[in-house]
Amino acid sequence: MLKSTTTTITGGGGAATSFTTTTLLTAIFLSIFLLTTSFTPKSTYHSLFTSFSDNTSISHNLFSLTRRPHVAGTQANADTAAYVLSTLASYTLRSHITSYHVSLTYPLSRTLILTRSPPDDTSITKFDLRQEIYAGDPYADVAGEVLPTFHAYAKSGTTAGQVVYVNYGRVEDYVTLKAMGVNVSGNIALARYGQIFRGDIVRHAYDAGAVAVVVFSDTKDYGGGGGEGARWFPDDKWMPPSGVQVGTVYGGTGDPTTPGWTSTSGCERLSVDEVELRGELPLIPSLPVSAADGDAIIRSIGGQVAGDDWQGGINAPVYRVGPGPGFLNLSYTGNQVIATIQNVFGVIKGSEEPDRFVLLGNHRDAWTFGAVDPNSGTAALLEVARRLGKLKKRGWRPRRTIVFCNWDAEEYGLVGSTEWVEENREMLASRVVAYLNVDCAVSGAGFHASATPQLDELLKQAAQQVQDPDNSSQTMYDSWIGSDDSSKIGRLGGGGSDYAPFIQHVGVPSVDMFYGGAYPVYHSMYDDFEWMKKFGDPTFHRHVAVASIWGLVALRLADEEFLPFNYLSYAQELQESTKKFEDEVSSKGISLLPLYKSIDKLKKSAIKINKQIKVIQESRVWPSLWKRDHLEVREMNDRLMMAERAFTDRDGLVGRSWYKHLVYGPSKHDDYGSKSFPGIDDAIEKAKILNTAESWHSVQHEIWRVARAITDVSLVLGGELT
Repeated sequence: MLKSTTTTITGGGGAATSFTTTTLLTAIFLSIFLLTTSFTPKSTYHSLFTSFSDNTSISHNLFSLTRRPHVAGTQANADTAAYVLSTLASYTLRSHITSYHVSLTYPLSRTLILTRSPPDDTSITKFDLRQEIYAGDPYADVAGEVLPTFHAYAKSGTTAGQVVYVNYGRVEDYVTLKAMGVNVSGNIALARYGQIFRGDIVRHAYDAGAVAVVVFSDTKDYGGGGGEGARWFPDDKWMPPSGVQVGTVYGGTGDPTTPGWTSTSGCERLSVDEVELRGELPLIPSLPVSAADGDAIIRSIGGQVAGDDWQGGINAPVYRVGPGPGFLNLSYTGNQVIATIQNVFGVIKGSEEPDRFVLLGNHRDAWTFGAVDPNSGTAALLEVARRLGKLKKRGWRPRRTIVFCNWDAEEYGLVGSTEWVEENREMLASRVVAYLNVDCAVSGAGFHASATPQLDELLKQAAQQVQDPDNSSQTMYDSWIGSDDSSKIGRLGGGGSDYAPFIQHVGVPSVDMFYGGAYPVYHSMYDDFEWMKKFGDPTFHRHVAVASIWGLVALRLADEEFLPFNYLSYAQELQESTKKFEDEVSSKGISLLPLYKSIDKLKKSAIKINKQIKVIQESRVWPSLWKRDHLEVREMNDRLMMAERAFTDRDGLVGRSWYKHLVYGPSKHDDYGSKSFPGIDDAIEKAKILNTAESWHSVQHEIWRVARAITDVSLVLGGELT
């Protein structure tokens, strides 16, 4: 036991400071202990993380995950869940599965018959609607497990009509048809994939009066343009003529029978009629078809010649708009069932702030084999977990808790992630630092990332630490950002992946990243390990690079004392987005001043908190050893973490209440499209059509709503009551 005495030390200026002997001895003993034990800075562990990369491990995991087709709700997908669970556990992560009971659909029957018009051609074609196995296909033994081509949640029914070609099925395409005097009503719309979400293709066709929709993968977009000597998989990366892009046409998020609450066994569910009244499920039947089938239908259409930008690839027939004389009979019957899905989690508990979470997420279910979508991301997720497991063995423990999230049923409409977010909404809203998403990790060359703006700098810094897998003389930052860093980071307004429930519903700072982009065999049976090995990433070093950036961003968020958020970037982004509205609203007497004023408040609050953090950092000696100000640090971090939540509004977007975020949300006419200030944008588009005083007043109201939310963010960052 130490005896406490008091010693007075007089400095050069004559000021006296008192210390107890106990305090001095404690400080000395602590210093000796830390100097003589294996104290390793967190930055050293972060450097080790990149050195632990292993493309062989990634390749092995991807091969194992894609051996069979594994659609959500099937035994094959349950097997992949078990694989992910056991793999996470083998890396010494605490792992578990959370199951939900959700409404999914599967195809029972479908037929498509084309009748040509006499007297020139009286033939009838009954399409077999099958994707062909190629010679030497290593997955021929399990090809029979691939589901018949269909659209998930498509309306069952039998219908017939003349064919009208509607290009990509966008709103502007129907405007063009109307200007040409072409009536879609009562006919079947033929659209080609690309540009917008397939569910919006069906919805726009219904709005135009079509009785059904057929969507094909045009050779121009997915087959390399066509022409003499055209090659496709397995000889080239392009979609074979029989390839079909399947996918969901559901316009909502999560289980459609449990909107806003969790899908558990025996829970409350909406009826089919109630679900249809919500307007998120299609009201007419639809089918996806191949390029070959689409070509046959195109050749049956007469009428006016479509514009140049509506035409097909090299050596394609002339595309005409119809209607007819080609006539289609379409029948589809789906089976809606309550199926069990499984989200898999792995946890590394934080040592100092275990109640603050950094989430890394990727989905596991696939329409077929899913080598790109999504299991390149699953393999990258497991690679990050493997490396962090190795760091744990070296003594590293994160300051905050890291959670690996492997979602199920994403392909049906972000079902697994949404159900989990809805179940844990309050916990997530109060404790999650950030959500980092990777879906299709690799489909080709070129790195891309989207984020909420306060994470921009963090992403850039991580990219500077990772070598470009396609050019060893430079970093990923050099090839990605280069000399122009003004617009290389996208925003998370689209609803195309599992970041949506986190940012758009709860308001969690988020990131989404990938290598490549759109790829030809998307959602077809040719998205397999062979395609990845030949064309997507033959050496699997792009997978390594994605995992490295993903993990470095997670480590910084989990380990840094102060969260590396920069809200000045956010304020600048909002100001630039506001300027884009000026031309559209200035002549209508609409004022953007409330927005500009609120953004100015945000800027001042961002500057204030940055200065406060700097003062704390500069006033310390040995900041890693002394924790006298840990409550102040915690309070600063809470302000940084909670600021994003204030961008949400409990009422959500008008007519789309699930989407709470007033700055980032999907376009009303394209779920894949990203919009800044989606509520304002929706109101402007509606006012342009109605052009009434009331409709323009609604625009002003939406501007005020967003301005109030931004002001709330500035108050949260400021940290003081008014």
